[in-house]
Amino acid sequence: MSEKLKIKLSIADRVYPLTIDPSQEEGLRKAAKNIEQLAKKFEQSYAVRDKQDVLAMCALQFASKIEQRGIDQSEGTENATERLKALDQLVTSKLGLK
Repeated sequence: MSEKLKIKLSIADRVYPLTIDPSQEEGLRKAAKNIEQLAKKFEQSYAVRDKQDVLAMCALQFASKIEQRGIDQSEGTENATERLKALDQLVTSKLGLK
C-alpha cells in the first residue's frame, strides 16, 4: 500500500493542507498554479469585489473548457462515424456485397 503524502497548496491567499497519493502531487500543484495565474488575470482585468467572485470565474472558465472538450470530442466521434459509414458503403459497393 502506498504511503500518503502531506502537502499544502495555496489558492486565493488561503493554504489548503491535503493528504494525497504521491501520484497526484504533480497534477494538484499544476492545477493550483493554473488557478492562481487565472485568478490574478481576472483580478487585474475586471473589477471584482472579493476572492469568491474571482474563484467563481475561474471555476466557470475551467468547467467550460472541460465541457467544450467533451462537445468537440463528441462532434469528432460523430464525424468519424459518418466517414466510416461512407467508407463501408464504398467498399461494399466496390466488392459487390449487399
